[in-house]
Amino acid sequence: MAVSGVRSSCDSVARNSSFIWLLRSASARAWRSLSSRILRSSAACCEASYRRALSIAMAAWAAMPPMMRSGAEWAAHEQGRAVAAEPLVALAAREGSFHAGWAPTPSRPLAGLKVLDLTRVLAGPVATRFLAGYGADVLRIDPPSWDEPGVIPEVTLGKRCARLDLRLARDRDVFETLLAQADVLVHGYRPAALEGLGFGEEVRRRLNPGLVDVALDAYGWTGPWSGRRGFDSLVQMSAGIAERGMRWRNADHPVPLPVQALDHATGYLIAAAAVRGLVRRLEEGRTTQARLSLARTALLLIGLSPSEKAAAQPLAPITEADLAPTLEQTAWGPARRYLPPVAIDGAPITWDRPAAKLGSSPPKWGQV
Repeated sequence: MAVSGVRSSCDSVARNSSFIWLLRSASARAWRSLSSRILRSSAACCEASYRRALSIAMAAWAAMPPMMRSGAEWAAHEQGRAVAAEPLVALAAREGSFHAGWAPTPSRPLAGLKVLDLTRVLAGPVATRFLAGYGADVLRIDPPSWDEPGVIPEVTLGKRCARLDLRLARDRDVFETLLAQADVLVHGYRPAALEGLGFGEEVRRRLNPGLVDVALDAYGWTGPWSGRRGFDSLVQMSAGIAERGMRWRNADHPVPLPVQALDHATGYLIAAAAVRGLVRRLEEGRTTQARLSLARTALLLIGLSPSEKAAAQPLAPITEADLAPTLEQTAWGPARRYLPPVAIDGAPITWDRPAAKLGSSPPKWGQV
């Protein structure tokens, strides 16, 4: 996003503010729109007014303050301490009843399972894409106007993508039927958002006592920031990752992990939590609720990271062996994907459907 409209009186703020870096890296359409309005309005601002505008906008959007923290600062922060006390994957089991129909086989272990996907960029869609790769019937539900064109070809592989407006009675009825028939629900809405739509935890449990319910949020499930909106880049700023990268590279700006690493790592943990819940249901007749957060995954990755003095290792060049052997006939034309990062002996990961556009399928299970 260009910042050419900002006057020289604000240039130093634009260059030095870690928040501007976040604006440039944001993936949500609403976030980009908000940041653009802020920058346009700042063209005639003095530095103090500009800072006030940023703070007011951030408060209105309920995101974190525009601040990059070190790992030590995050560890001392009230929310950092709360996240550190949480498990990486919080699992809670309860008695439940569920419909039969899942008979796993070694080659297609998740075939016959229904996964309802209420997630957006990027951790949740990575998780449900993985589940689809092992045979699950994944149905993604989006609001009528939602789009995220930059990532849809990447994350809708293997899924059906439908739209419902949960403010409308007829669409709510359809959603209740889908939820009652699902084996797994993966959702990234803040708890208050689902409650506000009338689909809080108690309602979900009543509609489907056997549901494996997996939830994701940004900043953890306890502490003053629990339920706060956020995404990968914000959490890397908060938790000390971007600051550590900046020092490691001797840079003058935040240096986060590449490829939205928190999202991808958390996505595979979400998939693992869903499978753990399914195994528990199959073996014990109990259902599972799982909770994960980007902030808790950040602590895991920080703990696994090498010394800051470690030399950077060059990336291996891309070769033909890194690509899938066949073309995928996507909704945007034929394409070749990189091979998936996970391989399980005896159970090759394959997808039954190519990537598709949002809203391209009806809100039904098993419909082509």
